[in-house]
Amino acid sequence: MLVGQAPGKVETGGGRAFAGRAGKTLFRWLERISLDEATARERIYIAAVTRCYPGPSPSGRGDRVPSQLERANCASWLDDELRLLRPRLLIPVGRLAIERFLPPLPLDELIGREHCVRFSGQEIVAIPLPHPSGASSWIHQADHGVLLSRALDRIRTRLAELGIIPTSKARSVA
Repeated sequence: MLVGQAPGKVETGGGRAFAGRAGKTLFRWLERISLDEATARERIYIAAVTRCYPGPSPSGRGDRVPSQLERANCASWLDDELRLLRPRLLIPVGRLAIERFLPPLPLDELIGREHCVRFSGQEIVAIPLPHPSGASSWIHQADHGVLLSRALDRIRTRLAELGIIPTSKARSVA
C-alpha cells in the first residue's frame, strides 16, 4: 500500500492518483527497481492522507499542505483502508504521509530504512520515500539520493518477497 499526501490539481480532474508531475517522478523511481507504472497501479493500492485537492500553496510553489483539521477529517478513511487491506508493506510518500505513521524526525533519519508500524494489532513494514514533487528540494541535498536508492532497494526486496516483482527482476539500484 502506497500512501501519498493529497490529490493534486491534475489528479482531481482525472481521478487517478499520482497522475501529475510528482507521479511521473515517483514512477521513474519505481522503474529503477523494475516496477513499471502499469504493474504498480495494478498491484499496489494507492491511498492518501487527505481525499481532496487542498488548493495551491500561498507561495505559488506546489500545492498547499492540508491542515490538521483536513487530515483529521479524512483519517477514518485511511484507517478503514488499512483495516480492510491489512497491507504487509506500507510506502508513505512525502513528509505528511510519513508523519502519519512514523515519528516527526528529519527525513534523513527515516528515508532508506525499514520501520515497524503497529496498526490495529498488525505489524506493517513501512519504507518511506521523499515527496517526488519538484517543490521538494530534499532529494537534491547532501547524500539524500543515496538514501532514496537505499529505500528503493528495500522496497524492491519486499516487493519481490510479496511476489509483486519477480525475483529475477529484483535488481539493485545502487
